[in-house]
Amino acid sequence: MYKYILLIAVAFFFVSCSSPQPKPLKPNEKAFADEDTYILFALRAEQVKENKTASELFNVLYKKSDKKEYLYRSLENDLLAKDNDKLIKRVNELSKDGVYDPILVRFKVVALFELNRLDEAKTLSVALAHKTQKPNDYLLTSDIYIKRQEYDLAVKYLESAYAKENNEKILDKMSIVLYVNLGRKTEAIAHLETHSRMLGCSELVCTRLIGFYSNDNNIEGLLSTYLRLYELNKKPEVAKKIIQIYSYKRDYIHLTEFLESSRSDDEVLLQLYSSAKNYKKAFPLADKLYAKTSDINYLGQSAIFEYENAKDKSEKSLLKSVVGKLEKVTKVDNQAIYLNYLGYILIDHDLDIKRGMAYIDEVLQEQPNSAFYIDSKAWGYYKLGKCSKAKELMDRVVKLDGGDEEEVLFHVKEIDKCLKTNKGKK
Repeated sequence: MYKYILLIAVAFFFVSCSSPQPKPLKPNEKAFADEDTYILFALRAEQVKENKTASELFNVLYKKSDKKEYLYRSLENDLLAKDNDKLIKRVNELSKDGVYDPILVRFKVVALFELNRLDEAKTLSVALAHKTQKPNDYLLTSDIYIKRQEYDLAVKYLESAYAKENNEKILDKMSIVLYVNLGRKTEAIAHLETHSRMLGCSELVCTRLIGFYSNDNNIEGLLSTYLRLYELNKKPEVAKKIIQIYSYKRDYIHLTEFLESSRSDDEVLLQLYSSAKNYKKAFPLADKLYAKTSDINYLGQSAIFEYENAKDKSEKSLLKSVVGKLEKVTKVDNQAIYLNYLGYILIDHDLDIKRGMAYIDEVLQEQPNSAFYIDSKAWGYYKLGKCSKAKELMDRVVKLDGGDEEEVLFHVKEIDKCLKTNKGKK
């Protein structure tokens, strides 16, 4: 199809050759009547990757209009079609007038590079970069030196290009050559860190630093860079890496600070609050997670944290709130921790001792040798005045793991006191 289009285009061209030379064009004025049609055909050829056809069509446009943009587009399509020899020949013909056109030279350098004619490409490229001093020409020259494995010279031109515009893509290429090809790892990282501190740590720069720090097993560098990257994009996967590093370092203080400021993982934050016994912050966070997820375990944790946080644990509204939560939880989830907590509160605060002991009995069916749960049962007997039974159980408790806990020892003391004052009242 496009060969047919090209034939039509060429036919139009030769017909127009017999026409008189056009007058100078006004701004936005067409060079010839069918210019738009040729443009559409050429663009469509590009779209379907018919680059040879596109090149010919743009060349027709150039010859009919003398507009350099069509010439450059034609040569670009020669590159895409890998017609490198053809491109070089065309540029040589176009350069016979002696006028230096840096754009034509660039095309020729790229074509020579693609053909692996690196000596010729280097000579032209070095002269081009020296003449224009443009970042892209420094980059082009550095690519040639990289392919020639002359990495020190490649870095020299990359540094010149970066100095012109602080372009992070140029910096990235330079850092790779320094780190990978020259082994100048400290220098590569220093360039990236300087850019980051002065101009900000973009996705590209931070990602490259992360790669280098990871390869060097530099935990502090990784953490610092991930923190900067998180400030930039707030991505959950970045937050996860920060959490992993803080956890690896066992730096729970800074991990807590990060989670509080970022709110990236409230579940981990709740665990940290619980481990640190920061019940003041733990119980409202557990409430928040329960409202968000409807997970009954968060309601159970909220009840426990609320109770542990209270200064006056006998305050009526507190007990109503905690008991209400735990009753709701145990109807759905009969985990021992919730049954024991509910039972113990009912016993310790004389709310309903027998019902409290029933909850404890349910727990003991599953874990009959737990010091904590036997202690709760013993405390129930004590509250009922059955101190001998309480004593029998406590004699077992003190021999078990956890039998030396402060609260257990307090119960032992109170039960012994009860036996003395009540002479073993049953």
